[in-house]
Amino acid sequence: MALIVQKFGGTSVGTPDRIRNAARRIIQAANEGNQVVAVVSAMGKTTDELVKLAGEITSKPSKREMDMLLTTGEQITISLLAMALEEAGYPAESLTGWQAGIQTESLHGNARILDIDTNRLRTLLNKGKIAVVAGFQGWTASHNISTLGRGGSDTTAVALAAALRADKCEIYTDVTGVFTTDPRVVKHARKLSAISYDEMLELANLGAGVLHPRAVEFAKNYGVKLEVRSSMEQERGTIVEEEAEMENNLVVRGLAFEGNVTKITIEDLPNGLNTLSSVFSLLADNNINVDIIIQSVNKQEKTNISFSIDSSIFDDTVKLLEQNKVQLGYGQILHEDGLAKVSIVGSGMISNPGVAAQMFKTLSDQDIMIKMVSTSEIKVSTVVGQQDMIKAIETLHDVFELDARVPAQQA
Repeated sequence: MALIVQKFGGTSVGTPDRIRNAARRIIQAANEGNQVVAVVSAMGKTTDELVKLAGEITSKPSKREMDMLLTTGEQITISLLAMALEEAGYPAESLTGWQAGIQTESLHGNARILDIDTNRLRTLLNKGKIAVVAGFQGWTASHNISTLGRGGSDTTAVALAAALRADKCEIYTDVTGVFTTDPRVVKHARKLSAISYDEMLELANLGAGVLHPRAVEFAKNYGVKLEVRSSMEQERGTIVEEEAEMENNLVVRGLAFEGNVTKITIEDLPNGLNTLSSVFSLLADNNINVDIIIQSVNKQEKTNISFSIDSSIFDDTVKLLEQNKVQLGYGQILHEDGLAKVSIVGSGMISNPGVAAQMFKTLSDQDIMIKMVSTSEIKVSTVVGQQDMIKAIETLHDVFELDARVPAQQA
C-alpha cells in the first residue's frame, strides 16, 4: 500500500463543484489501494477577502491576529472537502495545521516549519480514513497559530510527504504541469515531462509561480518525488525529481520573468573590507530582500554598489539607507525603476559556456539594453526595461528551441 499526499490549490477548490472534483481525485487514489493525505488551500480569493475585511477594521492589524483570521480560510475548505468525501462513502477527517502536528518557529506571517508530529495522522490513516489537512498553517511553541507565508500550502504538502515518508506528493493546480515558460504569455510554451529539483528551484526563485521555492527546497532536501498536474484534466503532469532526463538535449529547459524591479545605486561608499557586509547586513536585519548585486570602484578610496529589489519595497529601502547615511558613509542614492528580470535556466548550461553569450547577443539583436546580470551554474538572469520583458521572453524562447512546435522526446 502506497502513501500519497495530494495538494489542491485555491482555484482547484474554489467552488463546491471543484471541491467535489477534488474529492473524486482523492477517491480515485484511494480506490487504487493508496493511503491518502489531502492538503488544501483556502477557496479561491478567500484569503484576499479576509485581508480586505481586516483593512476595514484597522490599517495596522497585528500579525498574530492576522494569522488567526487568515487560517479560517483553509479551515472552511478542509471541512467541506471532508464532507464531500463522507457523502461519497469514504471516511475522512479534517485537521487544522496544529491538529496535524505541524510546529513552526515563533514568527507570524512567514513562519518556517520546525517539526511535524505525525502520530495523529498515522493513526487516522491506519484506521482507513482519508486525512484532510489545512495548508499554510501550523502552531508555535507558545501555542499560537502561525502561517507559512505565500505558497505555504505547497510547503505543507511537501513537508508532510517528507515526514510521513510518502511515496509521492501530487500538486494539483490550474495548469497541466511545469511549462518552458508561462503559457499565458508565450502561447507555444511546452509542458515538460520532467525537470530536476535544481532547475525547478531556480525557476521558482526567479518568478515561475507553479511551485513555491520553499516547497521545492523541502522536496530536494528530503528526496520527495513531486508531480505537478491539473486538477481538471486527466493527463500526466510534470515530474520533479533529482535527475530529469533532458529532452532533445536542450541546454536551456525553461525561462522565468518578473516585473516591478527597481535598481538602486549607492554612490561613493568607503572602499573598505567591511563595506559590503555593512550595507547588506543592515538590509537583511530589516527584512529587505536584495536580488542582483554589482560593485564597481570609481575612485581610489570610493566604491559604488548597485542592487535590484522588488519595487514595492523601494520606499522602505531608501528610508532605511537614509536613516543610516552617516554610519554607512555614502555620497548619494540613485535609482531606476520600470525594470524587469528575465532569466534562462537549464542544467545543461554547466557544460556549455556559450549560452550566456548567446542570450546577450539575442537581446542585443532585439535592441534590448541589459542593465544588470547575475549567473549561477544553471541560470543567467538579466535586468531589462519592463517594456522589453515580453519581447525578450518570446525571442529567447524561440532561440533556445523551447517552442511546442519543435518536436520533443518524452522523458
